Amino acid sequence: MRIRSTAVAAVGALGLLSFLTPSAHADTHKGDTVFTSLSFSKKTVNVGVSAAQTLTVTAVAQDRSGINDIYGPKLVSPDNRIIHAGSADCTRPTSTTRKCVFKFTLDADRTDYYDLKNSSAGTWHFTAEAAAKDGDFYDLEDSAPVKVKRYAKLASTQASPEPVAKGRTLTVTGTLTRANWDTNAYAGYSGQAVALQYKKSGSSTYTTVKKVTTDSSGKLKATVTANSAGTWRWAFAGTSTTSTATAYGDSVALK
Repeated sequence: MRIRSTAVAAVGALGLLSFLTPSAHADTHKGDTVFTSLSFSKKTVNVGVSAAQTLTVTAVAQDRSGINDIYGPKLVSPDNRIIHAGSADCTRPTSTTRKCVFKFTLDADRTDYYDLKNSSAGTWHFTAEAAAKDGDFYDLEDSAPVKVKRYAKLASTQASPEPVAKGRTLTVTGTLTRANWDTNAYAGYSGQAVALQYKKSGSSTYTTVKKVTTDSSGKLKATVTANSAGTWRWAFAGTSTTSTATAYGDSVALK
């Protein structure tokens, strides 16, 4: 990153999203400057099609000579989309440390060139540079990952017939959809393995009965034998770019 005196201008660009492509490389540093603490308000941010999500990053840097500032805070996506912090709240806990709390907004519905795209989903990285008063620095590039995923939904489970005779066949259906950041709509998620789970009446624990793959429209269908009264539901484990999802269960009684 190597920002130096011009870094203040980058902080002044808070809230802007840039499409400049950064050069990917590992963290670099000089001298005794270090980030002693780095934390995220969420390790995974699930973004739908309309509601913006926020992420707060708290960074603490230290150097024996003192820290001038933490410059250029931004999030970088897999497709090299860059989002700068919308706000920064910085303090000096001690003479040798600088603490900054950066707030980022992730939005797929900005209706302009700055909204998220499907290609942006996956592992993002927080990058920034801590610059010390004696010229030392720590350039944080790839050691602070955070997941930004497309939000998934499972429609309420439907099991029929209800009630069902013991030992007879029960048909369970559902639909898996996920946010399409390119169209700002939810669409069926095809080719995904989804667990059909069952909880016997009186129990608090669901058990996976079988796994079913969604069709081209994200629809699910399974047949099972009804041996006892209980609740059926669908559960999706998620992927590297898509969130987990669990459907509301459907309770089925025996007749």
